[in-house]
Amino acid sequence: MILGVDIGGTSSRALLADLDGVRLGTGKTGGGNPNSHAPAQAAAEVAGALKAALDGRDPAGVAAAVVGMAGASKMADPEIVKLFTDMWHGVGLRCPMRVVTDCEVGFAAGTPKPTGAALVAGTGSVAMRIVDHRMTAVFGGNGWLLGDEGSGYWVGREAVRATLKAIEGRAPASPLTEAVLAEVGGTDSADRRRLVITRCNADEPVRLARFAPLVSAAAAGGDEIAQDIVRRGVLHLVDITLAAAPTVDGSPVVLIGSLTEAGNPFGDALRIGLGANGFSDISEARDGAAGAAWLAATELVPDPALRQALHTRLLT
Repeated sequence: MILGVDIGGTSSRALLADLDGVRLGTGKTGGGNPNSHAPAQAAAEVAGALKAALDGRDPAGVAAAVVGMAGASKMADPEIVKLFTDMWHGVGLRCPMRVVTDCEVGFAAGTPKPTGAALVAGTGSVAMRIVDHRMTAVFGGNGWLLGDEGSGYWVGREAVRATLKAIEGRAPASPLTEAVLAEVGGTDSADRRRLVITRCNADEPVRLARFAPLVSAAAAGGDEIAQDIVRRGVLHLVDITLAAAPTVDGSPVVLIGSLTEAGNPFGDALRIGLGANGFSDISEARDGAAGAAWLAATELVPDPALRQALHTRLLT
């Protein structure tokens, strides 16, 4: 059996499968990112997902496993390594726990090709160059304070900035203005400017990402201010993808994160922008746990044709 685990800040997912691509068990629990949760709590959540996926099967039968982790850098800390290793053995697993970044798992979830670029645009944004299924370079991903342009955080911040300009009379009001005011409860406030500033600053900075869906909705409705935010965000995402791609012609790009989904203004504009810059092999990462399970299988299946067939069975 093979085991794939996809650990994020909000959920942890595990998939148990065999080398024929048959799904044997799945598990989903809360966030297991040791950067955003207490490490002991994070390990406990992952353990819950593993137990649910194993569903009574003998853990010793798992021959290979890959764990894709948001916050994988934490595994440089010996105490965190011991905590997760003890958890791993505690659920009965005896195969090595191979930890990779969530981007490497996302790339594998989108394509069986070994080399290309992974672009993440969710709460944060980053592009990674992938060579032989391994991350070799990072572009962007500097966090909310120093960058993350084109991310949900950045989009939300731009929406609030545009709203403040409209309140001050330095820019026209628009449907986006009203949507942001409604979100913070300031539609009827006598001092809307102060209320917006106070309520946004009262939250953690990354909470500005909650305004990103308002931009998508306003842009889809023709709001020019929202459409400009989309345009500027997409320009940045295309730029870091160009930096990350080993080659443009034929190099696969895997899109990861809520803003990249087809059918919303960001995802649609992003695909147009990537296509205009020569990218033709564009796919989405739909199931990180399955991507991790497939990466685990590559250790056991040396034949490229069999690997591709297994990818098709696990991820379509």
